[in-house]
Amino acid sequence: MNVIKSHLHSMTCTNNTKPNQSVLYWQFNNPLSMQLKSKRLILRPIQLSDAGAFFAYRSDAETNKFQGWIPKTLDEAEAFIAKSATTINEPGTWFQLVLIEHTSGEVIGDVGIHFIDTDGHQVELGCTLGKAHHGNGYATEALQAVIDYLFKKLNKHRIIASIDPGNTASIKMVERMGFRKEAHFKESLLINGNWVDDVVYALLQKEWK
Repeated sequence: MNVIKSHLHSMTCTNNTKPNQSVLYWQFNNPLSMQLKSKRLILRPIQLSDAGAFFAYRSDAETNKFQGWIPKTLDEAEAFIAKSATTINEPGTWFQLVLIEHTSGEVIGDVGIHFIDTDGHQVELGCTLGKAHHGNGYATEALQAVIDYLFKKLNKHRIIASIDPGNTASIKMVERMGFRKEAHFKESLLINGNWVDDVVYALLQKEWK
């Protein structure tokens, strides 16, 4: 997302499946036609035509209670998509990918990639998955594909995730994937009028297998 606050505490994914890195396929001629493929998913850049599906799962305030941004109208969702970065690997931007289930063609979630620093070595990840698809390992599968791409294709050095300490499902997921807890900041973020804690997890390229 173009506004960093939109992705604070952005992990809203539940997985009961252990990481199982599948053979991944990268296909891209330009940033907007790129695709990441895993066993069950296709990941591609978000488009305005995704607004309806995007709004349907992103507007679920209870499921996404740890998110820093929840759209209240379809117009807000469309505005968010319109402002999303169209070039990948640009410092200071969020590049948004939607998760598409192979069999149904349904958009079931999204992954945001925040290209943090100006020297291009570090990124932040955020993930949102529709409630109906929790518990099936989709978030792990999607993040594996993205992490593989970031480390092996873009040669990134370090990936971080910012998670609310109350979001235990997402914490367990990133820990299973090999992320290490690096920091716990007390009441460091002001979200929806409340000061909340922030836990930072990180993964280095040399730690990814």
